[in-house]
Amino acid sequence: MSKINLSKSQLQLIEHAITISQTPDDEREIAFLARQLIQATLPHRNPPGNPPEWFRTNGDLTLSIRPAFKTDPETKERISVGYPYGSIPRLLLFWITTEAVRTGNKRLELGASLKDFMGTIGLSTSTGGGKRSNAAGLKNQMERLFKASISFEYSTDAQTSWLDMNVAPKGQLWFDPADMNQEMLFDSWIELSEGFFESITASPVPLNMESIRALKRSPLALDLYAWLVYRSYVVTQKNKPAFIGWNTLRNQLGCELGRARDFKTKAKEALIKVSTVYPGLRIEEVNQSNRKGVKILPSKPAILPKG
Repeated sequence: MSKINLSKSQLQLIEHAITISQTPDDEREIAFLARQLIQATLPHRNPPGNPPEWFRTNGDLTLSIRPAFKTDPETKERISVGYPYGSIPRLLLFWITTEAVRTGNKRLELGASLKDFMGTIGLSTSTGGGKRSNAAGLKNQMERLFKASISFEYSTDAQTSWLDMNVAPKGQLWFDPADMNQEMLFDSWIELSEGFFESITASPVPLNMESIRALKRSPLALDLYAWLVYRSYVVTQKNKPAFIGWNTLRNQLGCELGRARDFKTKAKEALIKVSTVYPGLRIEEVNQSNRKGVKILPSKPAILPKG
């Protein structure tokens, strides 16, 4: 029998899956994410050309993001902070929503040490403190996300409703990416806007934090995991399978990931990862001549309700 050589990331995924399967349902660490941010997700890549607005539409819902501006410390000119994109702001949103639900408070303490906070959301500090380190990337994406303006718009033939919000109009960051272990004199904190706080805590979707940590390197896998947890719950409650075509899924989660064929390949790879850390999930690929996509079947919840 030939030996199967697994990569480091594959081995880590399996280790996470074993941990999840061996953890009793009532002891699993719960994370939360707002339903709107599951239905329409953040950019996977930095929008080219730094446009004044970026948006993604899923059915009647459109998520739009507008970047903040800041003063350049050297030139004193006003420059765009940029858009939040990739895995890090997704992990930050999991953490923000979970903390807001847990504390019931708009003001969230980030911790005196960047290393501690990175550990909280499952990022490694092993890459050091250079410009390309996890620490530097985290601080950059923090600023992009916390200062951004986000809008949820629901539009039908009959009506249009919207909610425009700043994510965190107040805050203070004392993190120094060059020295991740440095304990600052003052703690870093953010204060969420009333609209954003209410929108993410109104009806958040419960998720398994261990699964999120396992998928933290893949924005698409994180999106698919949260989306499948939510959709499989709806399917199970109705006891009726749901079919989603590849093109529909691409428009919802990742139209910037290349051609439809490229997205399908990447999505199938990500679905394997999601299924590994969500063993109760039941999905099937549909590959008929006029119907290509994914069928979601009634599944075991990722997080069982307590009590």
